[in-house]
This record gives sequence, C-alpha cells and structure tokens, in this order.
Amino acid sequence: MSITAGVDRSVAFPQVPQRILVTGGAGFIGSHLCRRLLAMGHDVLVADNFYSSSRRNIIDLLDEPRFELMRHDVTFPLYVEVDQIYHLACPASPVFYQRDPVQTTKTCVHGSINMLGLAKRVGARILLSSTSEVYGDPSVHPQDESYWGNVNPIGIRSCYDEGKRCAETLFFDYYRQHAMQIKVARIFNTYGPNMLPNDGRVVSSFIVQALHGEPLTVFGDGSQTRSFCYVDDLVDGLIRLMNTPPGVTGPINLGNPVEFTMLELAAKVLELVGGGGPVEHLPLPADDPVRRRPNIDRAIELLQWSPSVPLDDGLARTVEYFKGIAG
Repeated sequence: MSITAGVDRSVAFPQVPQRILVTGGAGFIGSHLCRRLLAMGHDVLVADNFYSSSRRNIIDLLDEPRFELMRHDVTFPLYVEVDQIYHLACPASPVFYQRDPVQTTKTCVHGSINMLGLAKRVGARILLSSTSEVYGDPSVHPQDESYWGNVNPIGIRSCYDEGKRCAETLFFDYYRQHAMQIKVARIFNTYGPNMLPNDGRVVSSFIVQALHGEPLTVFGDGSQTRSFCYVDDLVDGLIRLMNTPPGVTGPINLGNPVEFTMLELAAKVLELVGGGGPVEHLPLPADDPVRRRPNIDRAIELLQWSPSVPLDDGLARTVEYFKGIAG
C-alpha cells in the first residue's frame, strides 16, 4: 500500500490546538519536534524511558503549562487521550540499538502495537518515524519508496532494520484492517543540536573527536556516502506529513538528497573546528551501507517539502552546540 492516487495534495496545519503525544520526545529529533509543536500552540505530552535520550534536551520545557513529561516504556500499554501521536520511540544509533538488540526489536514491534492500539481506541492520527535502514545496503541508488530493500535479517543491525520494517507492516495492516489514519516517514541521516556525544553517529563522532584533538575515525576507505538533513528541516517534514489528508499514508522519504563521502564530511568538520587529529581508518562494520541517498520526489510533490539548510550551515550550528555542552 502506498500513497493513494488522486488524493487532495494540499497541506493544511490544524488551526485548533491539538493534544499531541510524542513518544521518544526527549530524544534528539523528538525534543526539536516538541518545541515546534508548542510554538504552534499545541499541548504536548512526551512519553520517554530515557534509554537513549536525555532530560537535558527538554529540561527548559518542564515549566511550560502546555508541556507534560511522562517516564514510560512504549513496550507497555499507555492510556491517555490525544488527537495525534508522533511515534518516535526507539534507539536509532548502532551504539544504543545493538546494546540490547532484543529490547530494540520489542520496542519496534510491541511499541508500535501499543501505540497503534492507543490510536485506535481514541481515534487519533498516528505517524511512525521509520528509517532509511529499511533499505539496508541498497542495490538501487538513490532510494525511492518503491524499493523493497536489501536487508540482512540475521545480522547485528537486524534488530533495528527488521524491527522498523515490521513496524511499517503493522502500521499498514492497521490501516487496511481498521481504516486508521496512519503516516509513515522514512528518515535519512539527520543531525543537529541535542545529539548525544556518545551516540556513535558519524556527525557527532567527528565533531567530538575534533574538539578533543583526537583522530577522526573513518571506517573503510571513506568513500562510502551519506546524505545529511538538518534537524529543523526534518521536523518540518514530519509536521507536514502528519497534517496531510487521510489518503496520504506514505511511506515518504525525508532526508537531504545531497550526497557526501565520509572523507568530505571529515574535512568539513576539521575546517569548522580548526583542530583535531588526522583521519584514522578502521575496518567497515558488518552490513554498513556503502551508499545512502533519498529520492524525495514524493515529499516535494505531496508535502511541498525539501530541505533548505546547507550542510556547512547546519554543521556550524552543531559544532557550536557541542562546544557549549563540552564547556
């Protein structure tokens, strides 16, 4: 099931304040989403177990009268009254999702069942933050939403890759069986303030290593590519997708289609920081994709969305953030 042909393609944000649940709302992307939703006048409820997130990301929101924080693990049912659900809860970097792979799969599967059950009970619209990892190590480049992927079902990354693929299956089965309003976003590499310094993502790792004067760790020969979307652009895409007409279900790629090698990224970080050690090459991790770049034609057509923050600008803001938390 994909986007229905002939739907109304206008994107209209709700004028009446909504009560919105953000699972994983204390995480990197979730904390930025919460701020944007509050600025739009909505009431925001965050459910987070803080496995791979930080209270620091949302500490300044705790005194907001329209913000509520609940420590909750989505693998257990949740009973609240909400109008929309952004289901972001899941460790999204290898460091965290490989630390407890069984729990990662349970979060993807049980967590999605619980949030879909909640959405069904209260009639809420629900968005899944899926991932470009559903494409695995792609044999198609760039990746569009019709590509089924090339995923190792028994590898060390499978808890996340296959977990998210199963979550997408559940969303579309609930859509077909219960006529629910679902949205599925496939998120490509995203970066910006509120990333954890120890999350193992390439942008945060390079910046932290450079700030500490350490060698920048590049896996393989550094020719593998990624596309980097600044978090503000990504949040805009999520909100636009959530507020499309019911016939627009996704999946829709959200990411920046401009592609960079790891060596190019390392050079940009070293230039911005003005320090850091030499590049150090290590063996490629198992099942690490060689190329990754989204085709965002659907997002452009159906959401009127494309990223606007260049990598140099976004990296500069991210470096300043890491300088601030290091001090």
